[in-house]
Amino acid sequence: MAHEQAHKLEIFRGALKFKSNISKIWGVFIVLSIVTIVEVALGIIRPAFLVDHHFLALKLLNWIFIILTLFKAYYITWDFMHMRDETSGLRRAVIWTAVFLIIYLVTLILIEGDYIFEVYKNGYIKFDF
Repeated sequence: MAHEQAHKLEIFRGALKFKSNISKIWGVFIVLSIVTIVEVALGIIRPAFLVDHHFLALKLLNWIFIILTLFKAYYITWDFMHMRDETSGLRRAVIWTAVFLIIYLVTLILIEGDYIFEVYKNGYIKFDF
C-alpha cells in the first residue's frame, strides 16, 4: 500500500522553517554556500594563527577544513538524501559507517604523512635509482 509522506520543511531540527520545498532548497543552498565561502576565504587568507599552530600533527587550518567538509557531507546526506525521514536504525547504519570510515582514513593519512615527513626531514632513507 503506497502512501504519501510530506517532506519536512524545516532544517536544523526545526530552528528554520520554510513554507515550500522550493524555499527550503534555497535555504539549504544558502547554508551550504556560506560554509563553502568560509572555506574558500580561509584558504585564500590563511590566517597566521591557524597556519602556525598545530594539533595532532596537523595545522589548525587543515582541521577546520576537515570539520567543515564533514559538516557539508553530513548535511547533504541528512537533507538531500532524506535521511531525516528514515528509521533510526537505517540512519545510524549509514551515518556511523561513514563516520568511522572517514575517521579511519584521516587517521591513516595522518600517520603515513607524518612518517613520510620524518623520513624526508631526518634523511633515514637514501634513494638509489
